[in-house]
Amino acid sequence: MKLVSYKTEDREHLGVFIKGHIHNLNSCDKLIPDTMNEFLNGGEELMERAKKVNEEIKSGKQEAKQEVFFEMLAPVPHPSSCRDGYAFRQHVASARKNRRVEMIPEYDQYPIFYFTNHNAIQGVGDIECMPDHFEKLDFELEAAIVIGKKGKNIKAADADSYIAGYMIMNDLSARTLQMEEMLLNLGPAKGKDFSTVIGPWLVTPDELEKFKISPKPGHTGNAYDLSMKCWVNGVEVSSGSMADMDWTFAEIIERCSYGVDILPGDVIGSGTVGTGCFLELNGTGLLNDPNYEPQWLQAGDIVEMEVTGLGRLTNTIRRVNTDWSILKLKKNQESRTKNQELGKSN
Repeated sequence: MKLVSYKTEDREHLGVFIKGHIHNLNSCDKLIPDTMNEFLNGGEELMERAKKVNEEIKSGKQEAKQEVFFEMLAPVPHPSSCRDGYAFRQHVASARKNRRVEMIPEYDQYPIFYFTNHNAIQGVGDIECMPDHFEKLDFELEAAIVIGKKGKNIKAADADSYIAGYMIMNDLSARTLQMEEMLLNLGPAKGKDFSTVIGPWLVTPDELEKFKISPKPGHTGNAYDLSMKCWVNGVEVSSGSMADMDWTFAEIIERCSYGVDILPGDVIGSGTVGTGCFLELNGTGLLNDPNYEPQWLQAGDIVEMEVTGLGRLTNTIRRVNTDWSILKLKKNQESRTKNQELGKSN
């Protein structure tokens, strides 16, 4: 089942996507809430009701109105939180190699994650970026899960049952802001908090059964062989697979839930697949060829991501018409510059 959130006349709704059409779930079963957040908080009972409606529409047993005039939203428009993991060893190893540093051994000991801005979640469509964001603006090709029931201190062996569904995620990153603030060993913050894109729909785990594979040796949880690709302006720039995840979502959930509740509507990203961002691609390119021309996202660029079974997520990058910059807001910058000039003159 593919669950979608959409808007008509400034009202949010919950629907199912079937054969290119959206059908409102509440109109088919009044016990199903009309928003994703309420639906997820209803747990497994509502999920089963929705699956029944989905099958009845597919089989023709139930006639359901097809939405015509609507605005697609992020599948989970208002997550209760948003975390992002670091599940692909290839990406981490390549990024460190490009910086000429050794692979960090702690990577293989436990999964990690950070919290990002759950109020900056977006779906398909335009992404508005400030001038500073365009200082090395980057995509990040990822998958993500949505939590479907409350839990705490969950073991990895039991964690997959807490997953309501899977989506594509684009963790947009302003690299200059990110690198500047992380010099202080805290973050990422402003380099990441302006937009995280998820969509186009939430795919329930049963739809991915045919792609299931064994996790990597020594790991626990469901794994899937799903091709992951990204295009910028029609040119393929990234290709990988969810099969390359070293840490499973189950293991990430185990760590996330240690000593704390995870809640219905929590979004958890996988982290970037190998080759899944310009930061990695540019680093590898420059390492192999000093004349390599780095590439970053520009205003007007169209970013398309596709994951087998999860659909295609398309966004257009737009520039906000302003010259407001936080990169220029540095205390004592003027005095430091004067001191440097005095030092040179002496």
